[in-house]
Amino acid sequence: MPENAIVAENLVYRYGDLVAVDGISFEVAEGEIFSFLGPNGAGKTTTVSMLIGQRRPHEGRALLLGKDITRETPEIQAQIGVCFEVTNLYEEMTGIENLRLFARLFGVRDLDIDALIDRVGLTGRAGDKVSGYSKGMKQRLMVARSLLHQPRVLFMDEPTEGLDPVSAEAIRNIILEENERGVTVFLTTHDMQEADRLSDRVAFIDRGEIVALDTPHNLKQQYGKRMVVAEVRGPDDRREQREIELDQSDTPEKLQTLFQENDVVTIHSREASLEDIFIEITGRELA
Repeated sequence: MPENAIVAENLVYRYGDLVAVDGISFEVAEGEIFSFLGPNGAGKTTTVSMLIGQRRPHEGRALLLGKDITRETPEIQAQIGVCFEVTNLYEEMTGIENLRLFARLFGVRDLDIDALIDRVGLTGRAGDKVSGYSKGMKQRLMVARSLLHQPRVLFMDEPTEGLDPVSAEAIRNIILEENERGVTVFLTTHDMQEADRLSDRVAFIDRGEIVALDTPHNLKQQYGKRMVVAEVRGPDDRREQREIELDQSDTPEKLQTLFQENDVVTIHSREASLEDIFIEITGRELA
């Protein structure tokens, strides 16, 4: 078995004169949760479409499970699951009918549909037409469809975008469960908190280029600043905030002065978020 589930080598894709993906390279180990982070239009979805064989790279190549996706597309696609942000379900069919149809397309015969429906939280609604589903229910059905054939690599493109907290949490738990059984997960998102929580490693993509790639912890250590944030009681009982950067030579003196000269109401530490680091590296907001 290959050591890396995904290998991207100098991938380039253009829309006319626009270079959407500009010579990016990276590797994703088997059993890893790898997040591709960036704002809308950064090149995330275009990269995924090349990795899964929907678009042919203009330059470079992509290897999945040791095979070139442009040369062995059907064989590779039989071993990967894909869940897009935009649902492409058959709306006039029921949830069960959608799953049965795609099970036949994948050649899955021994499918426990009831267990799969229960797993994604659609018990009691699987017999209803998809046209009557909420966005969260449709997304859960998309996740179920991506798991029908027990894929070795799972691509999740903005899987929780716009969902209610319950639906989003259900999908995050499924991602972790699949990874626990050894599935490689490639997650594209602009939700930095979600990526921080789920990912073994993250890559920042901006304007079609990878500008940083490492573990969330290492990125925070390299680019982030740890702070002490204190709320103090000011004149007329107004609350004011004070921030002191940690890990500096004068940090102890500043903390001592804070308590000597202020009525400290609350105090806590704060580390940089992935969003803070993305802005630090690119100078851009995520939205």
